Amino acid sequence: MERRSFLNLLLGASCVVWLSAIVFPVFAFLWPAKSKDQGEVLAGVQEDFPNNSAKIIKFGNYPAIVVRTPEGELRAFNATCTHLDCTVQFIEEDSLIWCACHNGKFDLAGKNISGPPPKPLIPLTIIEKDDEIFLSEA
Repeated sequence: MERRSFLNLLLGASCVVWLSAIVFPVFAFLWPAKSKDQGEVLAGVQEDFPNNSAKIIKFGNYPAIVVRTPEGELRAFNATCTHLDCTVQFIEEDSLIWCACHNGKFDLAGKNISGPPPKPLIPLTIIEKDDEIFLSEA
């Protein structure tokens, strides 16, 4: 193989690698992988949730919030605000779910009560097995 042929082959291969390094991330962004059904995800045990408290856990590709109301009822929601996808948090003093991005507020049923969020939080199903608490999609 001549030197010129070898350099042309090397240059062509490096151009293909360079173009694929640009094109692949663009296609991966435009067509992201589908989220798989999470099945059941362990949220914790009963002792992790005293009355009027909450815990944020990882649920697949997004956070989930598990709330125990002051009356002792467990509720779970997708912890992503319906306004701009910020993660919500539980305010113990007011017994409500709050989004810090634009002061959006949700009641303990997940219903939006003030601020810019256009829709309620997406509920998740709670499964209690013995002392453990599991979440699954509704």
